[in-house]
Amino acid sequence: MILAPGETYEAPTVAATFSSQGIDGITDRYYRWLRSRPNHPTNVRPRPLTLNVWEAVYFNHNLEKLTQLADVAKEIGVERFVLDDGWFGSRRDDHSGLGDWVVSKDVWPDGLKPLIDVVTSRGIEFGLWFEGEMVNPDSDLYRAHPEWILHVEGRIPPEGRFQQVLDLSHQGAYDHVFGQVDAILSEYDIAYIKWDHNRTLVEAAHLGQAAVREQTKAIYRLFDQLKANHPGLEIESCSSGGGRIDLGMVEHADRFWTSDCNDALERQYIQRYTQFAIPPEMLGSHIGPTHSHTTHRVHSLSFRAITALFGHAGLEWDITECTDEEKATLKSWASYYKANRALLHGGKMVRVEQPNDNAFVHGVVAQDQSRAIFAYVTLRAMSGQTPNALRFEGLDPEANYRVKMVQPAGSSQYVTRVMPTWLAGVELSGAALAQVGVRPPILAPENAILVEVERI
Repeated sequence: MILAPGETYEAPTVAATFSSQGIDGITDRYYRWLRSRPNHPTNVRPRPLTLNVWEAVYFNHNLEKLTQLADVAKEIGVERFVLDDGWFGSRRDDHSGLGDWVVSKDVWPDGLKPLIDVVTSRGIEFGLWFEGEMVNPDSDLYRAHPEWILHVEGRIPPEGRFQQVLDLSHQGAYDHVFGQVDAILSEYDIAYIKWDHNRTLVEAAHLGQAAVREQTKAIYRLFDQLKANHPGLEIESCSSGGGRIDLGMVEHADRFWTSDCNDALERQYIQRYTQFAIPPEMLGSHIGPTHSHTTHRVHSLSFRAITALFGHAGLEWDITECTDEEKATLKSWASYYKANRALLHGGKMVRVEQPNDNAFVHGVVAQDQSRAIFAYVTLRAMSGQTPNALRFEGLDPEANYRVKMVQPAGSSQYVTRVMPTWLAGVELSGAALAQVGVRPPILAPENAILVEVERI
């Protein structure tokens, strides 16, 4: 840029950043491209509501407990049940077993069929966890083939999480992983696998040559080959939660696990920025426990549920411990997700810029601008007594809309004494909603409300 004498450059305002011509516009182009693919997940079927049992049982696999989880899952309306780490080899904790992808006789003496029968008999799909690119030194595989790891000749890389990285550019290692995973998928009724990758690459070499590129191509090939052998199989890419989420892996995986942190406040930031490039239907977003296992924060069910709604929604919580009221709320939320996932997973992502960083306003607007669902989220205490106006962008400025708050996941926590009357419903033009907006209620910190907008 060349400036005239005496002219000064003014940087674009923050408000210009999130607009149809700014980051939201770039996001929309990414989404349209991804969604145009014939094999894009939502072009195959709606995204199933998922229960992952990791934070419910960890390594303590027990058919009775898992059956109880499946029963509550059915009551809530869960559509996919995922058994996480601990079902294979000597894997009773994270010190051993990686690389030995055979069902543990100690934990599952009759194989996985009894559990899969329990789950599928309740009308729920079954999914299974793998970490196929990794190996524990305490494993049958490593004892037989210590040379099958990424390493520089003459030394062993430092361990991370008690594991090393298998060199999948080595044909023997590749054949081993593919063969064992393929055998499990051939034996059992498994619709979905969660594929983890829980350590960084260190000294990633193969026979003295840098191996990251070949390693990446190998995992792409492995995923594609598994899908070819098992039509309809979905694969989730996980890497210590939010790693390896990119526009290369998106061509081979059907879902990304957005983060191992289910804390709803952290997830507001994580999901906001991950969704710049990856659409919500490909990003796992789960309701975690009331008392977060990662941050130890406590959040209301309403806040956790509204946060999880804007993604490929699910649960990761011991739902057998839920009260009757909580189960009823989860059932209501699950029904709302199913009724609205076509919009949530097919609309345009809108992030409304705020004059301060105490709140987020984000939503999804239908491509024809007929409907929208927005969330107003308080991240911390408001700096003043009156919050900033709540504006809704991305609508047709010439059309009239009815706006109302909905509570499919129960009530939020309010500081305000008198609730704004518009919450029960008000009619305004798209231009007024974008430029003037409405005054939101004063929410307690780390709370959210859900607002529906519908063209009249």
